[in-house]
Amino acid sequence: MKKVPIILIAILFCLSIQIYAQIPTNVLVQIVKAEDELRFDKTLEDLMKSTDAKIRKRAVLAAGRIGDDRAIASLTNLLEKDADTGVREMAAFSLGEIESLKSVDAILKVLQDTKNADEIRARAIEAAGKIAAANATDEKSKDLGKAILDNLEFELQRSKQQNRELVLFGITAVLRAKPQENEVVVAKFLTNPDARVRADAANTLARHRAKNANAQFRTMLASDKEPIARANAARGLGASEDKEAFDLLIKATISDEDSRVRVSAIRAVGSLKVARAADRLLERGEKLLADYKKSKFANPSEKSELLEITTTLGRILSKTNDEKAVNFVEKFRGSDKFNSPETEIAFAQIAPDKYLKEFNAKNNGLNDWRVASSYAQGLGEIAKQTNEDLKMRGSQTIATYFNEIVEKVTAVSQSEMNKAVPDLIRAITEYKSEYLPYLLREIITTKDVFARASSAESLAETAATEENIEALNRAFDYAIKEDKKYNDAQLAILDALFKLDKLKAIPALAIGLDAPDVLVRRKAVALLKQIPADDIYVGARVRLKEIEEKGNNVKPYKPDYGTKLGMILNSNADYLRAVLRKNGQVKAVLTTEKGNFTIDFLPEDAPLTVDNFIKLAKSGYFNGLPIHRVVANFVMQDGDPRGDGNGGPGWEIRDEMNTVPYERGAVGMALSGKDTGGSQWFVTHSPQPHLDGGYTVFGRISEADMKIVDNLVRGDKILKVQIVETVSRKTGKKIAAKNSF
Repeated sequence: MKKVPIILIAILFCLSIQIYAQIPTNVLVQIVKAEDELRFDKTLEDLMKSTDAKIRKRAVLAAGRIGDDRAIASLTNLLEKDADTGVREMAAFSLGEIESLKSVDAILKVLQDTKNADEIRARAIEAAGKIAAANATDEKSKDLGKAILDNLEFELQRSKQQNRELVLFGITAVLRAKPQENEVVVAKFLTNPDARVRADAANTLARHRAKNANAQFRTMLASDKEPIARANAARGLGASEDKEAFDLLIKATISDEDSRVRVSAIRAVGSLKVARAADRLLERGEKLLADYKKSKFANPSEKSELLEITTTLGRILSKTNDEKAVNFVEKFRGSDKFNSPETEIAFAQIAPDKYLKEFNAKNNGLNDWRVASSYAQGLGEIAKQTNEDLKMRGSQTIATYFNEIVEKVTAVSQSEMNKAVPDLIRAITEYKSEYLPYLLREIITTKDVFARASSAESLAETAATEENIEALNRAFDYAIKEDKKYNDAQLAILDALFKLDKLKAIPALAIGLDAPDVLVRRKAVALLKQIPADDIYVGARVRLKEIEEKGNNVKPYKPDYGTKLGMILNSNADYLRAVLRKNGQVKAVLTTEKGNFTIDFLPEDAPLTVDNFIKLAKSGYFNGLPIHRVVANFVMQDGDPRGDGNGGPGWEIRDEMNTVPYERGAVGMALSGKDTGGSQWFVTHSPQPHLDGGYTVFGRISEADMKIVDNLVRGDKILKVQIVETVSRKTGKKIAAKNSF
């Protein structure tokens, strides 16, 4: 492939070419660059005052993404006074992204005037939910909650004229804000003629564990034509523990044609904890297991549903020693090669004594971290049992097992077995052993960053002894100097020090203020702001004030830092390439053992996220990576080179929150906090409105291709990713260029 000459890039940049009569390219580059730097300044403020509504709207979105409180005054002014409806909508959206109480009055003003355009009220009600959720204990959040319910009541009165988007945003705003008496209002939408409205209403009520809608949920589960409405109704029945729905739920677990409904019904049966469900579940499980064993695939598609059945059996047959259930679980875990924690936990729940005996007899998990991790979670479940004698014997077993793992970790630096340590730490923490702090202080000296991060998290729950604080400080010094690819240990240690002793955490937090990684600086700022200023020594206090006044901008990458974490990695050429792409012009074809599916990228909505994915794909980064997470009727997740859910490329990208909703087949960036995306991505099996505006949507998968995604389970691999561009960024002419890297 020929590279675009640097001179041509410069010419394109300087001439500010316009593509398809959209925002001038040089302006888009300015905006995207500001987002990447988390920089709100006069340049962006001036763009928010542009005479061109398209530019104002795009700059307003950038202000929300950056999240700087200093943008609130300008955003509020635009929300109240701008002549363009689209700009006002985006101003409301961005105020919701910033989540500041300073925006409450402006949002309330919009919601309290029903003469405002529906589109603007819709985004304002969405913002109200986000702000209320982020400030749940503040009195102003109650005012936002009331305004949300008032607007939903108003829409109910409008009957057929009600605005669909406003209703959907309002129902999700209720989910976030949790206003008093919300169940009564939301339940009124369960009979709405719009299937998506019914489904979202059921979702909110289920998540709130509402008990006022069981009769309607039963009707929906029995007869609603929309699978997601049925699935969410099943969730609602489980959340409210409606035993009257038992027969309906059992029927759905066995015979509903949609796997999402079956899975939700299985989980609901588990919530009811009715032991007589076991026979029907085992009947279904045996059938699935027979198909599982006949499958030509290494990871049969029946696996996800089998795991759900296994989990539910563990919940409803706790400590029963049910022979049929134990036999089923043992057959499944053997076929699954002991790779799934769900089978270990269920076995430990149903027959804890037998589980310990079998574990002692086999103890074959030390050669594979997945097996070791699964065993650890099973043993950790023993700690939750009430039989003290059993707990004691379990503690002895796990202590022996854990010591062997520790020896391996310390003997072989960066061993694959390190990946089991976090689950092993969590397991032994359940036993509250006196030996635990000594063990954690030993683990926190190892080289594996995630072992150290887990140790810090557990140490935070122990006593604030001099030994523990000293160990954490030494570990922080080591992490700052040595951790170049992951910042998890640095962040966890700062949290642990702060939790154990705020004042003794100040020296480490002060170091964090000058870290090159913006996420470490952000953590240090957030924690120091919770300490009285007089308790912070002068140097740290001055530095903290400087960051607050100037903003916590992202620093440009320098080789001297030795790390790319939390820094600006893009050049002007990168920004230009990213903004020149248009929706519909670039996609990725992903090959799996079970078939191919295509991601249609949305570069206009998330230019740098798309560009990051394409860069990784072209380098072959995703080829051969296992799907490490599948939550049926929620998401399928990939992009982790470690395979344990912790891995990434060695850098992080900034979030590009947008107004694209998380419908079925939406492709988003996985996060462990704000601006922590890197390479892990996910696909939604069904609408997930609570994710809207919280995770970057950067692509979509068609319904036809979702049939492939639905069959993917944990352990399947993305064999190859092929980038396909259908329009030349240089000429705008259609081409048929396929590049596989």
